[in-house]
Amino acid sequence: MHSLRSRLLALWVMLVLSGSATAYLLFESFQQSAQARVARSEERAARACRDISDRFRPVVSTWSGSPIDEPRKSELASIVQAALASANGVEGGIWRDGVGSLAYAFPTYEGTGPKTDVPAAESATITEVNRQALLTGKPAAISQGGRSQVLLVEACPLPASPPGLTAWTMTRVFTSEGPGYGQLLAGLMLIALTIFGSAIWLARLLYAWSRKIALVETALEAADQGAADLPNLPPTGERELDRLVDALNATGERLSLERRRAAAAERLAAVGRFSAGLAHEIRNPIAAMRLKAENALASADASRKDGALKTILGQIDRLDGLLRDLLEMTQSRPPDVKAIDLGAFLQAVVHMHRDLAASKNIRLELGTCGPSSPLPRFDSFQMQRAMDNLILNAIQNSPDGGAITVDAYRDGEKLVLRVSDNGPGVGDEIREKLFEPFVTGRPDGTGLGLALVREIARNHGGGARLVSTAQGACFEIELPWRSS
Repeated sequence: MHSLRSRLLALWVMLVLSGSATAYLLFESFQQSAQARVARSEERAARACRDISDRFRPVVSTWSGSPIDEPRKSELASIVQAALASANGVEGGIWRDGVGSLAYAFPTYEGTGPKTDVPAAESATITEVNRQALLTGKPAAISQGGRSQVLLVEACPLPASPPGLTAWTMTRVFTSEGPGYGQLLAGLMLIALTIFGSAIWLARLLYAWSRKIALVETALEAADQGAADLPNLPPTGERELDRLVDALNATGERLSLERRRAAAAERLAAVGRFSAGLAHEIRNPIAAMRLKAENALASADASRKDGALKTILGQIDRLDGLLRDLLEMTQSRPPDVKAIDLGAFLQAVVHMHRDLAASKNIRLELGTCGPSSPLPRFDSFQMQRAMDNLILNAIQNSPDGGAITVDAYRDGEKLVLRVSDNGPGVGDEIREKLFEPFVTGRPDGTGLGLALVREIARNHGGGARLVSTAQGACFEIELPWRSS
């Protein structure tokens, strides 16, 4: 299962990747455009150099070896001027080995006046490219790249009379200027704004949703842990999230209504089972007393009347115990919780039943007593009544020579009291409803002992259960751990 946060993060990663790919394509496109401009400028400079050479040939044929004086230098300057007139952005001239520049022109110069001097900053490069052309007898070129421009210098040898002459041209290609560069910057800026804007928007969205979901979680956690109903959640202000909150509130109302209906039905069913069991438990002693009384009245034997009276008194005691247990269940008081020394409490409980267990040849042992510190808190009177019922139940169901163990231990935030025996165990036919009133596996049992144990455990906020074991029966009382 993927969370909303991970999905939005994946969306942002996709935006970053797509933006990076687009930026890369824009940059590559600009680079290819710049390279194309450089190639076109190289071709333009080379063509201009050839134009100078072509215009120089008919002129040099009329010189007949005469020295190059000032008039002829002017003539050479006119040749260069005419050759470069249509070469936009190209400057050039005629160079002679050992002498330097003989003629120079830059007819398309966009300054305030004509430019007549060879650029001093590039003079070394111009000298180098002309020497290369003279040495090889072929056109030569030098390309120098800078941060914002590329310098292109071309040279081509001129006819050998007079010797040592070359023509050269030079142009600059501005790679970081012009419409293409502006479009690149605009595209990169737009991509950056899109990515960072989406990142900020997604971050705010994640924060807002996380905070509002945390408020819903806090509202749920702040509800009473023991309450069966869901709390009524406040709206968050997010339309989609409020739909979920409304659905939770509606579900909570339906659950509360159904729980009350189920509780009412369960109470009615419990009252029915309780009434039927109580009528059965009362009818048997009354029937026995009636029979004994009728037999005693019909007999003249005084000893028989005395026996009938003793039997009737025994049945009255049984009814009195039954009613006492019923009052304990139906008029349960809140537990008086106090700090209890768990070891001393269990020793006292075990000691109270040790003689009865020994009279039936049953070994009653005290096992682990749980932590000695901190002390747990519970109602010792009610819990002793619950432990008495469990131990008496174990004694009544243990065989001759059997063993009963009483333990206590802490399980996380729970205190567990356990009574286990090695008797025949609990039959499957009553296992599911063992803690209900009047459910018993013994003919002489009332079926209220375990029901009373469960009621005491519930009063403490816990519960009682039968634990499955390989042999015998094991009952546990589980209480919330309340440290002293």
